[in-house]
Amino acid sequence: MRVMEPAQQRQPTHSRVVAYVLWIFGFMGSHRFYFGRPLSGTLWFFTGGLLLVGWIIDLFLIPGMERSARERFASGQVDYTVAWVLLTFLGAFGIHRFYLGKWLSGILYLLTGGCFLLGVLYDFWTLNRQVSELNMRAARHR
Repeated sequence: MRVMEPAQQRQPTHSRVVAYVLWIFGFMGSHRFYFGRPLSGTLWFFTGGLLLVGWIIDLFLIPGMERSARERFASGQVDYTVAWVLLTFLGAFGIHRFYLGKWLSGILYLLTGGCFLLGVLYDFWTLNRQVSELNMRAARHR
């Protein structure tokens, strides 16, 4: 992974406000997926936020998760929050793929219901990395 300069590290990538809104549904792991934690997001999904105990603890962990995401992912033209909102609400139609400039897979998602929702699940696991790679590529070409 590319080492970012200090000025880049301070650029926000994920919104803490959005994270707290997602936390309301956190027993399903949505805020953990948003911060790039797919393993624990999946665990929260299948266990109801670790029987709601982990969900309540996460209320206090969100600021740290936000700082960690800021350090792990590159900021840039492509906005993480926009991509996540599109994936969450319109993922089966591939709208987030169009936003990322991935037109062919966007059309494929549109015609197949997000590749029968398996592609949507894949994107829940990898969306942060996809956005970060696009932002790093754009920064190299400036």
